[in-house]
Amino acid sequence: MSFTYNRTVHFRDTDAAGVVYFANVLSMCHEAYEASLAVSGINLKLFFTQPTVAIPIVHASVDFFRPMFCGDELQIYLTPQKLGDTKFEIGYHIIAASSSEQPLAQAITRHVCINPTTRTKTQLPEGIIKWLSVNSN
Repeated sequence: MSFTYNRTVHFRDTDAAGVVYFANVLSMCHEAYEASLAVSGINLKLFFTQPTVAIPIVHASVDFFRPMFCGDELQIYLTPQKLGDTKFEIGYHIIAASSSEQPLAQAITRHVCINPTTRTKTQLPEGIIKWLSVNSN
């Protein structure tokens, strides 16, 4: 079951042409990721400041299908998938809230769990494993 995040496109999200700047789509996706973690009971402050575990994004991509403009109401569907004991990927499907017919964009972020001191891969923490099981298809 995927997580749904509702988001309004703000003026600050757009470029000089009046459409969402490409990098800001990934920022919106990260907002959805953070919201899904919080809803699942993960304390964001502790999660992002853990001294023994970090989960950086090691790959990101976005495909655009239709422009997004200031004031547009969006729905971002987030679906994570466990890729192993140390990594996962999140698929994002972005649509206009008023119409679920055509996607506006889709994105992927891939995350790897590491020990921030040694920079070596380590097991995903229990909270993330639970989050993955609740939000995966």
